[in-house]
Amino acid sequence: METAFDSAPAHHGIAPHRCGECCTTLRGVGASYGGEPVLEDVNLHLHCGELTAIIGENGAGKTTLVRCLLGETPHSGEIHFSDAARRRKDSPIIGYVPQRVSFDREAPVSVLDLFAASLEARRPACLGVSLSVRGRTIEGLRRTDASHLLKRRLGTLSGGEMQRVLLALALTPVPNILILDEPVSGVDHSGRKKFYDLLSRLRRQYDLAVLLVSHDLASLARFADRLVFLNRRVVCEGPPAEVLRDSRVREAFGLESIT
Repeated sequence: METAFDSAPAHHGIAPHRCGECCTTLRGVGASYGGEPVLEDVNLHLHCGELTAIIGENGAGKTTLVRCLLGETPHSGEIHFSDAARRRKDSPIIGYVPQRVSFDREAPVSVLDLFAASLEARRPACLGVSLSVRGRTIEGLRRTDASHLLKRRLGTLSGGEMQRVLLALALTPVPNILILDEPVSGVDHSGRKKFYDLLSRLRRQYDLAVLLVSHDLASLARFADRLVFLNRRVVCEGPPAEVLRDSRVREAFGLESIT
């Protein structure tokens, strides 16, 4: 029996619009907690204009891999970024959208306040938001079709609206790499589709290298250029249709066998 996952589009593993020059390279990356290995010998290439999705069971090391890329977790091996001129840079601009953000929903904090705290951390709050930061905030929100949320309090935002705001913040300034950790958790089906449509447009518009961690296999089958099945190390990777047919992936996620 063929499932929806089996009809995933074949992207051939390469986004046709990417320049092919910018690349984040992981070589032999490993990490451990309390002496127990969480990642072992991870080798990956993340290209500009390409949406790479990391899938795996709980405890497979997905979040640890993200933390290694963000520089939050010590690791062995090497992580390097090369720009379009093929110059090696060890400090690319990274945009990050977390799975969730904890805050007091009753606090009188607006979307503009959130951007100001991030973009102008040294400016005392009593002086208000500068015109420069206000302009950058509006520009960032426009990228994600969320400029109408500028004055809204964070506690009044829906899950989908909050993710658009966080995505806009991650794109201010426009990064070399955009990392998203379960970005549509708690978002309904309609909101998930809109979010992935938006993400696809943005990665093409800005030629972004996008790394996405998600359990949303149905959406990944449609929107990802490449899937990476992780279980401490890279078990398999490739176009969605190919990876979702792999027996190891099907067993891990309980997908029906192809008959």
